[in-house]
Amino acid sequence: MTRKTIVVLEGDETGQELLDEALRVVSPDVIGVEFDLPRFNLSLGRRRATKNVVVYEAAAAIRAAGLGIKAATVTPEGADDVGSPNRILREEIGGEVIVRTGRRIPGVAPVGGVHAPISVVRMAVGDAYGAREWREGDGDAEVAFRTERIERRVCHAVSEFSFRLAERTGAKVFGGPKYTVSPIYEGMLKEEMDAAAARHPDVPYNPQLIDATFALLLSTSGDPMVIPALNRDGDILSDLVLPLFGSIAGSESLVVSFGAITCRTSSLRRLPTERPLACTGRTSPTRWR
Repeated sequence: MTRKTIVVLEGDETGQELLDEALRVVSPDVIGVEFDLPRFNLSLGRRRATKNVVVYEAAAAIRAAGLGIKAATVTPEGADDVGSPNRILREEIGGEVIVRTGRRIPGVAPVGGVHAPISVVRMAVGDAYGAREWREGDGDAEVAFRTERIERRVCHAVSEFSFRLAERTGAKVFGGPKYTVSPIYEGMLKEEMDAAAARHPDVPYNPQLIDATFALLLSTSGDPMVIPALNRDGDILSDLVLPLFGSIAGSESLVVSFGAITCRTSSLRRLPTERPLACTGRTSPTRWR
């Protein structure tokens, strides 16, 4: 039998420790199957030394293998530094969807009535992240601008993936963007959500504005949910959803790329506890983009 390959992206501090423990699960002694595990050192020191060349090499390996697992990495805050490797990886593998699922962990008490899994399915590219920004004017007259964009292709991928995930897990699709205030921009995602709902009539569908989604999450109970979202909305939303389960320890990110919506071509599973350089330390880990 041909051995499968999982590209291993090493990271920093506690993130690397978690990766080492995760890889024990796929040891041949445990599962009886042997994988090829090519490794790339994505620690902050190595990224700085190579000026991010190692990140591009890792992304190329994931495209070829179709699957990777990444440790948490430190992201420096300086504008002239190496920045986030996650953004580079998402762009280089053609990532369209990021999935983060909150779920019960035995022995850990959830907040309120949250018990069933909640998955946040967000855009992996576009929206506020990577937007062009600039300022004009001086003093009190200074004005800041940002040009954001989203693509229908990505809206389609987020919506279709959400409904397929809900169909597979017995969940309902819930939430959505602020399409009433932004019918042209945010409304594009809502249009694709409605179209996916028509293709999957057996999946419960309860669209809500993003602000109502946040409010209703705090009173949720019972049914599992899948929440499609814009990039920035989903980033913020997942940071609320995951602590509702009492811990972010089981809340890895899955970045998925599609050659076509019916065929997963590459994916990157990212372990939790990423943080900015200013927040480094061994306690209270914080995820970072």
